Amino acid sequence: MTNELNPMDKFNFLLGRWKLKYKVPNSLFGDEDEGEGTGEFKRILNDKYVTFDYSAKLQAGEGSAHAIFVWDEKAKIYRYWWFEDSGSFMTASCNFIDEDTLCLNWHDSLLVQTFKRENANRIVLKMKYPSGDNSYDLILEVTFIRIN
Repeated sequence: MTNELNPMDKFNFLLGRWKLKYKVPNSLFGDEDEGEGTGEFKRILNDKYVTFDYSAKLQAGEGSAHAIFVWDEKAKIYRYWWFEDSGSFMTASCNFIDEDTLCLNWHDSLLVQTFKRENANRIVLKMKYPSGDNSYDLILEVTFIRIN
């Protein structure tokens, strides 16, 4: 028996089922929109992975996705794969900047995303894109409200 901590334990605050409230501001990526959905984070395969499955309906349409987080022992970094029902997919590298905040840097884009725990039953996801004044513009905000 090992006393070594599982690097995936850092994801515990995300685990469970969530109601999702979407706010999309007007940006270079699209028009203002809003909507709702549901999602679930869970651990799989001997707790080596955390998956996230969600579906959402916004005014502009609906969709669903499947995502996988894993600790890359060799590179000493968290990795993320995201697959949409549209056929689109992306990858990201991740890091916990504190015990309540997971930050993702998306590969092949300039997007950055955070999951920030506000309390045990509320998390806020923000996706941002760099703007011309050395700051980042919000392009998506999703509030997660725990169902169970």
